[in-house]
Amino acid sequence: MFLFKNNIGMVRSGWLIVLACIIYTIAQLVFSLPGYYFFRKLVKGTLDQDYLMDIGDYPWIELSMNGGGVAGALIGCLLVWKLINKRDVGAFGLQINRLHMKDFGFGLLLGGASMTVIFIVLALTGYVQMNSSLTAPDFSVYSLTFLILFLLVGFSEEIFFRGYLMVTMKDRHNPKWLIYIISALIFSLFHGMNPNVSILGMLNIAIVGLLFSFMYDATKSLWMPVGYHITWNYFQGNVFGFPVSGTNPHGLYQITLENGYAVFTGGGFGPEGGLLATVMVIIGVFITKLYCSRRFS
Repeated sequence: MFLFKNNIGMVRSGWLIVLACIIYTIAQLVFSLPGYYFFRKLVKGTLDQDYLMDIGDYPWIELSMNGGGVAGALIGCLLVWKLINKRDVGAFGLQINRLHMKDFGFGLLLGGASMTVIFIVLALTGYVQMNSSLTAPDFSVYSLTFLILFLLVGFSEEIFFRGYLMVTMKDRHNPKWLIYIISALIFSLFHGMNPNVSILGMLNIAIVGLLFSFMYDATKSLWMPVGYHITWNYFQGNVFGFPVSGTNPHGLYQITLENGYAVFTGGGFGPEGGLLATVMVIIGVFITKLYCSRRFS
């Protein structure tokens, strides 16, 4: 029994985390199937069999597929939390109050500002070329569908990778350093199957996972990391036109990345695969610490 339970008689966090990861993944796949089904029906009805159609040409179907998968993963996580962990969702710290909304606003601001700084540095150094004018953003249906998608991603991933994983380990009296590392490591590994992934990209995702863990631990609320997660992704892909963790963007602006400088630009994986992201996330840790030190003042 010692293999399955710890010295206080609780099921070890590792077993619960493995089970939750499996259910999270299966739920994501199952809930993405309706969107995939409609996509295939559309292909069959309008195109030759040999023609390869990009699902990105159909934003609402793409949202139903990818957004459905993300929503399904969230539902799977919450079911495990309620039925297996037997805990209330309130333990995640998503209550709405003035302080938490301040944290959310700070997270939104920091995530968007961090990606904006990365874009400005890359543009000024010539690693990114603008193909359209800053004064003529290309608003489209993608601006809305991806906003919805990244809202779902922000809440789903933070509730699972920070809320579920960290609280499960904390309930079983794991040391804080281990909780941070496991949360960040699993967060990174789940992105390891993304297109154009790189070692530096996975390292950066682990580092931003540590930042999110710190935000959650420091505020006892998911609102700050959720906010940062949303705008980091949205500004990256749908404002500045970078790939987001290897996925194709539909930005307000069209850009070209200079070939051969992936260590700075992140290449096909997006800025998350470059050194500038490493620097900005580390800076974000210090800015977050400064914010939290004045949070109650």
